Amino acid sequence: MDLVIMAAGMGSRFGGSKQTQIVGYNGEFIIDYSIYDAIKAGFNRVIFIIRKENLEEFEESIGKRIKKYIEVLYVFQDMNNLPIKIENLTF
Repeated sequence: MDLVIMAAGMGSRFGGSKQTQIVGYNGEFIIDYSIYDAIKAGFNRVIFIIRKENLEEFEESIGKRIKKYIEVLYVFQDMNNLPIKIENLTF
């Protein structure tokens, strides 16, 4: 079973990357709790939807730590590579 985590946001309302914000007493990230619960529930793969420019940060801070417990895949969100043409849409 796959856990899909959408983590391509810029964290503008939060003021930075929520995914790598330490919140636990032992250096845990917010995302660690979701992954831990998913593993306990029987998930065997986590798929991160991220921006390509964040790959190195994700691999270093999250991916390397969890890959010994669960398979890790990355999918890139790219607003310039959409399956349909969207006109007059601003972000």
